[in-house]
Amino acid sequence: MKILHGLGVEAARAATEGSVVVIDVLRAFTVSAFAFAGGARECLLVSTVDQARSLAATTPGAVISAEDKTLPIAGIEISNSPTQIRDADLEGRTLVQRTSAGTPVINAVRKDLDIYAGSFVVARATAQACLLRRPSCVTLIASGDFPEDHACAGYIEALIEGREVSVAELLAPLYSSERYANFAKGDWPGFPKTDLELALTADRFDFAMPATHNDAYVRLTAQR
Repeated sequence: MKILHGLGVEAARAATEGSVVVIDVLRAFTVSAFAFAGGARECLLVSTVDQARSLAATTPGAVISAEDKTLPIAGIEISNSPTQIRDADLEGRTLVQRTSAGTPVINAVRKDLDIYAGSFVVARATAQACLLRRPSCVTLIASGDFPEDHACAGYIEALIEGREVSVAELLAPLYSSERYANFAKGDWPGFPKTDLELALTADRFDFAMPATHNDAYVRLTAQR
């Protein structure tokens, strides 16, 4: 099994075989995982805010989680925050998600491939799901050129290959970055400080998040 790495929408479009894992640690696919842990039935991923509003309006009991350039959106109560999702009542409900990186990238992957949404909290389960499929190739795509997405890709690669690695060492470039310092202040709108701890703890959950395409969105479910 060969393992490839890619970045963003172009890499998503270029993937042509096997399994594809689209990674967004801060915070889209951490939000998805916490939604499933809180009892959500499905997560529907769209590329634009207008699509999120339209889809939620036609989906009974839907809840929207959305941001634009990491900032909250007026009129949408829940931003792209695992803390907010953890504290929301999602039992049996649908979460509609729109983010600046993860949701457009996963929508760009070809429909005929095996697709997973990945983040640290579901990394081991995602690696195991890929191994069970026995694909010829696994492509690990960082949604954004961010140290946490690259670190998660490296961690999933090591798990697939049966190697032990230190998550703390993989995340060292993030911890020393201005990006982390800005978020760790706790005053970024829609980004409570607790999001960092929730997103950066590996293997919180025992499920993977396979994705399937619909004409208007990508649907995630929880696979144990």
